[in-house]
Amino acid sequence: MKDKAVLAYSGGLDTSIAINWLQENYNVDVIALLVDVGQPGNLKKAAEKALKAGAVESLIVEAKKDFAENYVASSLIANAVYEGKYPLATALSRPLIGKALAEKAKQSKAKYIAHGCTGKGNDQVRIELAAAAIAPDIKIIAPVRKHKMTRSQAIDYAKEKGIEVEAKKKSPYSIDENLWGRSAECGILEDPWVEPPKAAYAWTVDPQDAPDKHLYINIGFKSGVPISIDEHKLSFDKLIANLNEIGGRFGIGRIDQVENRLVGIKSREIYEAPAATILIAAHRELEALVLEREMLHFKQSLEHKYAQLIYNGQWFSPLKEAMDAFFVQSQCNVEGEVRLKLYKGNATVVGRSSKYSLYDLGLATYEEGDTFDQAKAEGFIELFGMSFKTWARKNK
Repeated sequence: MKDKAVLAYSGGLDTSIAINWLQENYNVDVIALLVDVGQPGNLKKAAEKALKAGAVESLIVEAKKDFAENYVASSLIANAVYEGKYPLATALSRPLIGKALAEKAKQSKAKYIAHGCTGKGNDQVRIELAAAAIAPDIKIIAPVRKHKMTRSQAIDYAKEKGIEVEAKKKSPYSIDENLWGRSAECGILEDPWVEPPKAAYAWTVDPQDAPDKHLYINIGFKSGVPISIDEHKLSFDKLIANLNEIGGRFGIGRIDQVENRLVGIKSREIYEAPAATILIAAHRELEALVLEREMLHFKQSLEHKYAQLIYNGQWFSPLKEAMDAFFVQSQCNVEGEVRLKLYKGNATVVGRSSKYSLYDLGLATYEEGDTFDQAKAEGFIELFGMSFKTWARKNK
């Protein structure tokens, strides 16, 4: 009886050739596992393609709701953005995929877990650490990494074996898509000086081609999580999908980034994240309205570290678990509505409202009705600046 390998399968180039490669080099039965995290395309057709390529079993795990509610939501309430730009779409899906692989491997009594990652990317770390958290003793195989295949070699291998793939040498982009965003890399994009061609984008129109008239939308939040668009309540996964479509029409969410990968190299990535761009902007503004100053500032000091943990594949780490507890507690009063103006690639917050608002017009206004006792400012400044004045006298 043959050993089994559970393969993280997407239908793309690397995972398509992995089925044949695993059979040739490890003499195993391959179980192809497709995890639906909201990526476009016909997953049923992709699953059938895996069987044609030689998989003994091809399964689709429906995970859009789980992905939105248990992964994206955690990231959103932390305003997690890697290096100030990337909303972590791919990074968020990998721990879910790694967990699904490990669970299927345990259920199937498989000896191996396999994936199509290269040795240069971040996803190999994210998937393997997640799988290790669930099934630490199952072995990992990464065919593309082990064989050191270039994309051109992978395309040639697919052609030699009669494996159907979409990637072509003239347009060798590596694409990853899920509910929270789309990424494109490789090919001409590897030159950081070259402007991304139109073909690099799929979710968003060029901002200059977006509608000439702006659009206002209102996003409702409860406990830090979006629950409605223009007072129309939606499940979180459907709300994200709607905002991707709306934001895409206005050219919102295009990101061109040179980022620092975990493995120590810089890479140039093109991201499209309309919903993420809109929701992070809205969530930050609502927090600014309702969170007490020290809470807000301390939370902001943690957000960068949290984004790093996600990017580095440490989703199931004890530090992230502890930070999650803090972030959830911080969102108790993050409830209300945020109004945004969408126009030509921009999502601008123009209004915010909450029953927990800490904005006091009487204290803030410079007009009639001012309740702030300005006479107290002099004494405050004297005490607040005392140590500074003492230092200045000694160092004059």
